[in-house]
Amino acid sequence: MIVVAAVIERGDRRILIGQRRRGDTSPLKWEFPGGKIETDEEPVAALARELREESGATLVRCVEMGQVRHVYLNSAVQAEIRFYAAEIADENIQPNCFEQIAWVLPRELGDYDFLDANRVLIAQLATGKIKPAELLRNV
Repeated sequence: MIVVAAVIERGDRRILIGQRRRGDTSPLKWEFPGGKIETDEEPVAALARELREESGATLVRCVEMGQVRHVYLNSAVQAEIRFYAAEIADENIQPNCFEQIAWVLPRELGDYDFLDANRVLIAQLATGKIKPAELLRNV
């Protein structure tokens, strides 16, 4: 299974995160917007589709910023997660598929209960080792 996730950073350096719904797998855990790539779908097309479905956002541009392989303990499902620094057309978004959304500073990410597969990226964002907006400037 391949999953794409968007790390969207606003001009004030706040990053968009969403909380899974109570009835979802890993209920109430936080994550970056995104989802599974469908059969014969390109990763960027999947990211654009997922952003539209989850929040009504339109993807403007993106650049891959890292990958992680993760095995979910309860199901033994292995996933490859591709993280993208992403820019969207409008920051006024709707939490269509989330319990709630939040715009948080990188240093605040550690205060949220994220999915385990996000831990390394959270640390890199929180310490400033990765800056999504800077990655997008080089595209």
